[in-house]
Amino acid sequence: MSAIELVEKSQLTARPEMKAGDTVRVHVKVREGDKERIQIFEGVVISLRRGGARASFTVRKVSFGQGVERIFPLHSPSIARVDVVRSAKVRRAKLYFLRNLKGKAARMKETRAQQ
Repeated sequence: MSAIELVEKSQLTARPEMKAGDTVRVHVKVREGDKERIQIFEGVVISLRRGGARASFTVRKVSFGQGVERIFPLHSPSIARVDVVRSAKVRRAKLYFLRNLKGKAARMKETRAQQ
């Protein structure tokens, strides 16, 4: 193990196992002045970028008819927790094609709920 990996290992946080196509609920800590609150961002994971402490994931949702994407650092302290709501069967690692689809066309085949 290199020196960089040793330093990064202490910065990693435990996150649930997720993949592209999963619908996730991300609890983000938001600072407003001297107060801090939790804001929930729920959408489909369209991309996962691995890489130790530098790992990130992109979540897409449609809000009031407008597509919104947000990139979250996986091990960021500003993320309180990540919940996997449902999982879907996909055949690609990056789901960028969802950007061009609307409504029912953007749905994905759901896999069995994990109990």
